[in-house]
Amino acid sequence: MTRPSPLRNRVAPTGDICTHTARGTLMGNRGILHDARHQLGTARWKHQAWVTCTLAFKARRRELMAPGNYTELFFTDEAVALAAGHRPCAECRRADFNRFRAAFASAHPDLPNPVRAADMDRLMHKARVHSRSRAQVTHEAKLADLPEAVFFRASENGPPLVRWRGKVWAWSFAGYSAGPETLPERVEVLTPEPTVKAIAAGYVPVCAATE
Repeated sequence: MTRPSPLRNRVAPTGDICTHTARGTLMGNRGILHDARHQLGTARWKHQAWVTCTLAFKARRRELMAPGNYTELFFTDEAVALAAGHRPCAECRRADFNRFRAAFASAHPDLPNPVRAADMDRLMHKARVHSRSRAQVTHEAKLADLPEAVFFRASENGPPLVRWRGKVWAWSFAGYSAGPETLPERVEVLTPEPTVKAIAAGYVPVCAATE
């Protein structure tokens, strides 16, 4: 069967899974979301372990959206993946996972010690998506209080924005562009709150925004 091109497997900072030709720098996993025709159904996740993986690991090769295998999702960079509700994979991104877990534990001292991946996933899942509507969970915060690499919106239905290296950038699948010069004091935060706290506690994601 001929596979449609491009596939619906690109993820925005809003968590939406879209069809676009843009290539990603990270791959993600939420379970098997596609059918035999490589089409997505209504499900947007099949488990709570939303991870991000490297594009190459131990010479493994995958057929995209192969029957019975998880749906490969792709992200512009790690800042986008974190905004969409994902975290580093504990296998192919072990060093990043350990850094993320340490920052997450520091930001959430009420979690069991040591913090397990399942502990983080349960907390993150409640903060990233509404179970019934599948809509992204957002929260409001003062822009000045947000660490860099956290995605936000300055207005309702406005473009995803991120502060990186002292500048504000607007995201699209085509890449980053200069963001607005004037921003409100309070903004709608797209990155899940537990992840924002982990970034504030010292986890530094990779962001591709550059001049």
